[in-house]
Amino acid sequence: MQEYIQTKIKEGVAFVEFFSPKSNCFSSPQLKSLTNEINKLSTNDEAKVIVLQSKGDRVFCAGASFEELLKIENYDDGKEFFSGFARVILAMRNCPKFIIGAIKGKAVGGGVGLTAACDYTLATYQSGVRLSELSIGIGPFVVEPAVRRKIGLNALSELTLNPKEWKTALWCKEKGLYHQVYNTNYEFEKGLQKFINQLKQYSPEAMAEIKKVFWQGTENWHTELFEKAAISGKLVLSDFTKATLNKK
Repeated sequence: MQEYIQTKIKEGVAFVEFFSPKSNCFSSPQLKSLTNEINKLSTNDEAKVIVLQSKGDRVFCAGASFEELLKIENYDDGKEFFSGFARVILAMRNCPKFIIGAIKGKAVGGGVGLTAACDYTLATYQSGVRLSELSIGIGPFVVEPAVRRKIGLNALSELTLNPKEWKTALWCKEKGLYHQVYNTNYEFEKGLQKFINQLKQYSPEAMAEIKKVFWQGTENWHTELFEKAAISGKLVLSDFTKATLNKK
């Protein structure tokens, strides 16, 4: 199967699903497509609530495409690739509708950033997380503001400085990355449906105003995230990173 972004709107809820055959990782085209999809839904009156999900239940998102990272040969291309994650996060921030993260399976690197950029997250018990960037010579620069906003600096440090260690779904709930964690997929689906059925009954105008409150303090992200994309764009060219990625 080829990678895709697809949206289905049902009874006021837009289900945005992404897929990549390589553990739901993101390439540049995928990042662009997801950004465009969220921007379109921002002005689509048919959708009162957005659910972000991936195909399958083992890996929610493996972050950046290692295959594409290996092909980066100059600073501008590197900055542009990581700017793709910045644009997705900004689209999620700017969207006036609540974005609910349906986290089924593990999240790594940029996948943790997408999770943190959701307004509310429900996860399965198997949905552990890992910020692996330091182990490949980069760092979670672009996603760091979104992750820190949810879990705080201390927990962010714990994730960042232990890039090979999985943190459990219960750890994520304790730190504030997840709001609900379910033991089974059945309980997860039931809980998700109940929550979105409740949410879509509320005033879109009121929800949009509340979302502005939730995102206070992020007004400088439209410059900060791209500055941090530039850092990653430089580091991805290092011999350490190239050698590490070639071993994956």
